[in-house]
Amino acid sequence: MSKSKLIFNQITKLIEQGLYNYKDLSNEFISILKSKRDELIYKLKLTGSEETEVLTQRIENLEKKLVKIEKVIKRKKTKKGVK
Repeated sequence: MSKSKLIFNQITKLIEQGLYNYKDLSNEFISILKSKRDELIYKLKLTGSEETEVLTQRIENLEKKLVKIEKVIKRKKTKKGVK
C-alpha cells in the first residue's frame, strides 16, 4: 500500500507543479512507470544495469526503424496514380 501511496504522491506533486498539459503529464507518468520497472528488474537481478541500458537502446533503435519503414509504406500506398 505504501508503494501505491508513493505513486499517487508523485502524481499529485506533478499536478501541483502546474503540469496540466496532457502530453507532459503522460510523459511524466510513463517515466515514473519505467523507473519502477527498472527498479524491479534490478531487484530481481535479471540483468545488470549495463545490459539493460544496451537492450533499451537496441529497442529504441528498432522502434525508430519501424516508424521509418511504416512511413515508407504509407508513401508507396499514396503514390499510386490513376491510369
